[in-house]
Amino acid sequence: MRKDYQFFVYIMTNKVNSVLYIGVTNDLIRRVSEHKNKIKRGFTKKYNVDKLVYYESFTSIEHAIFREKQLKGGSRKKKIDLIESANPRWSDLFKSLGE
Repeated sequence: MRKDYQFFVYIMTNKVNSVLYIGVTNDLIRRVSEHKNKIKRGFTKKYNVDKLVYYESFTSIEHAIFREKQLKGGSRKKKIDLIESANPRWSDLFKSLGE
């Protein structure tokens, strides 16, 4: 029996929306919680990136990684346009994940 998996590509930012971070995970709630609680050293901890502003879900890790690379390779303007098309107020979407 095949288990269905879900993978996510996500974009996070800091309080003033000046830094963008793109990542991929199989557990969006856990991963965003790690960023918010500064669990691991790195870019998001250094730049206080703790606001989830965009995410997409996939059923295959290959598609998720492809999309992550696509987003990372795009211009900052394209990233901002993408965020604003789905989340024009740059609200923290983390609060709505458990619903």
